[in-house]
Amino acid sequence: MQKRVSSALFFGLTWLQVCFVLAEEQTESAVGIFDQAADIGDVGKTGKVLFDSDKSTYSVSGGGANMWFATDALHFASTKTSGDVSIAADIHWPTKDGDPHRKACLIFRQSLSPDSAYADVALHGDGLCSIQYREFDGDTTHEVQSNISSPGRVRLEKRGDYVAMFIGESDDSMRPSGGSFRIQFKEPFHVGLGVCAHNNERIETAVFSNVKLKKGLEKSANTKVECTLETISIASTDRRVLYHSKEHIEAPNWLPNGQTILYNSAGRIFSIPIKGGSPTQIATGTLNRSNNDHGVSPDGKTLVISDQTQSGGSRIYTLPIEGGTPQLITKLAPSYWHGWSPDGKTLAYCASRSGEFDIYTIPVTGGEETRLTRSTGLDDGPDYSPDGKYIYFNSDRSGKMHIWKMNIDGTEQTQITTDEFNNWFPHPSPDGRWIVFLSFAGDVQGHPANKDVSLRLMSLADGKIKTLAKLFGGQGTLNVPSWSPDSRSFAFVSYQQVSQ
Repeated sequence: MQKRVSSALFFGLTWLQVCFVLAEEQTESAVGIFDQAADIGDVGKTGKVLFDSDKSTYSVSGGGANMWFATDALHFASTKTSGDVSIAADIHWPTKDGDPHRKACLIFRQSLSPDSAYADVALHGDGLCSIQYREFDGDTTHEVQSNISSPGRVRLEKRGDYVAMFIGESDDSMRPSGGSFRIQFKEPFHVGLGVCAHNNERIETAVFSNVKLKKGLEKSANTKVECTLETISIASTDRRVLYHSKEHIEAPNWLPNGQTILYNSAGRIFSIPIKGGSPTQIATGTLNRSNNDHGVSPDGKTLVISDQTQSGGSRIYTLPIEGGTPQLITKLAPSYWHGWSPDGKTLAYCASRSGEFDIYTIPVTGGEETRLTRSTGLDDGPDYSPDGKYIYFNSDRSGKMHIWKMNIDGTEQTQITTDEFNNWFPHPSPDGRWIVFLSFAGDVQGHPANKDVSLRLMSLADGKIKTLAKLFGGQGTLNVPSWSPDSRSFAFVSYQQVSQ
């Protein structure tokens, strides 16, 4: 417990004596490797930290109603730090009868204010393990849920402006959980251990063992990009990890049945249940160089792919959703599929003809293609509105890459974003209320991989745009339609540079 030195105690003491009192207070408030421990926010019961030096364990007891929305209530043992840092621990709940939403956390926190910006690894009472964060003071809390429950060991790591969680049974078996995000901390900031009871009338205790705090993380010369297939709720902005892979994966499609997601990897198409599990490869005959421009018919029965096995140029093919023999649709290359009309009769795609990339349509059975755009520059990423009246696409004809809209016959082409970003791949929601798209910084050319990007959402009712997530991604993150059938969520791929 921290001592408090009253003004009465100070009265009559020399300055040297006061310094001794303050030094004593600071020493007794230190707990293990942490400089201080204190309650944060409105807690009904006072928390505490007990450090067992023989076992190297911290028993942290905390009250408080929650760490969520715009304010937190918890007990926090912390020290100040700067730069790249990680903290790892084995976390254990000694009792099983506590609130299932109680949280034992590894935390980076800008300040000790209840509304402070923060990022944490939170192990809940029911075993849910997630990364939570508040990007700036007073902002709402966001979450990335891991697909692994009750891991034996967790690590929270900050490198530059990216924060990530690692999970495993020991330090040697730690691996990325997926779902890293971008957040900026001003230096110095706090790092430490925290517990929130999720019930302001209770105290909950968690035991943190084998705690390791590493400052000044070295930059490895040997890194590899790992991939995470995720879903995000547009209402809460909460993210959920569906699948993490060391192999490169791209461009999810959410099937109309609501139960399955497709993606491409190493030239093949895979399916995975929305509840998680092992991916299954879809047979595509002799085609084995499918890229990230693929999708599903409105009735969910047919798969469309863009593949460059034949003569090296991407062409569009259709085949049964369960796999089979592909049927060639576009004879000319390169052609990159992006949209399927709601009536199931027409495909929209980006194609280069005579060195100019434009938007084209073609009957789903093949035949003659129709050119819809003729402006100098790149027109790409066409996708139909759910009522079949419009096609949304991205174009750099105005100097930056922006989102545009046109009638399905190519008339009345209108720019609908005008900000400082380069905006790519607009996808209207099935209910027609939203468009989700991918944004790069204004100085980024094209849609390259491994860049700082944002997933952004536009309301079609008023044109207002909000940022749903900031992540490491780009090419492969959101190329094709990936909305859930109920328009509440969509799927995407995030990337993470991992030291080897």
